[in-house]
Amino acid sequence: MQSNHIQAPRVPVWKKLNKLDITLLALLGAFFAWIAYRSSIGIHYQWDWPRAVELIFTSGKSGELPYFFQGFIATLRLSLWGILFAGILGLLLGLARRSSFTLLRLPAQAYIQLVRNIPPLVFVFIFYFFISSQLVPAIGLADVLRHHDGDINAFQAFLFGPAALWENVFSGVLCVGLISAAYIAEIVRSGIDNIAKGQWEAANSLGLTGWDRFRYVIFPQALTGIVPPLAGQFISLVKDSSIISLISIQELTFVGSEMANSSGLIFEIWLLVGAGYLVLCLGLSILFSHLEARSQRHLQR
Repeated sequence: MQSNHIQAPRVPVWKKLNKLDITLLALLGAFFAWIAYRSSIGIHYQWDWPRAVELIFTSGKSGELPYFFQGFIATLRLSLWGILFAGILGLLLGLARRSSFTLLRLPAQAYIQLVRNIPPLVFVFIFYFFISSQLVPAIGLADVLRHHDGDINAFQAFLFGPAALWENVFSGVLCVGLISAAYIAEIVRSGIDNIAKGQWEAANSLGLTGWDRFRYVIFPQALTGIVPPLAGQFISLVKDSSIISLISIQELTFVGSEMANSSGLIFEIWLLVGAGYLVLCLGLSILFSHLEARSQRHLQR
């Protein structure tokens, strides 16, 4: 049996543009043309891209990974651990924020309001210089993070970095994770609060326990609403990881600053650093786009 469905011909993208789109594109083109013109006559900078590319691919004296890519991997490492820590802590804080128990709700609310109203840079300095120096010995990690004298394998080096910098990495992950967790908590809370009251009543009528009601009914629906803002917050975490270069963690921004200052290739190196962050953030954005599509299909079943 033949189908009577006739597929509509595809309309070229340029035919979908209206007058406003064309006007905006023309203004954007004129702006970039003006920038290029002013740069050519007003900025006397000698670009040296071949030297910059050669520099970022130059291995160390002992044949180790190029310094630029060491910083890129360090940023990737901090971002992954920070996302994991912030996601777990943010979920717990979001649930505590909605709790009927005052001893859980008030501390969570106080923490969220405190962190969200302190500039990240100030928080990093306060945490690193006044808290981290006391926190590491207090939780019994001083010997592991500060005085590790054993050999580490390649897998440990990739996950945690050089042993001499474990304390800095630990502090950096805590800094970016604690900052992002406050925002993730509000995303989780708002996502759960947006679930219709009828869904809660339907789950109660099925006789589900509190955990099963949350796991099978409420959270899958809330996940669809929180994935887009959660993706934005995780991407912000990747970009905010550049702040912790101020506490001597050799991530991409720290490495880029050293290479730009030592080579004099200011614009080239910083553009390459920006490209590195673009790769990380774009990859994370694509990953969350797939996750959002899967959550939408789950609800449509």
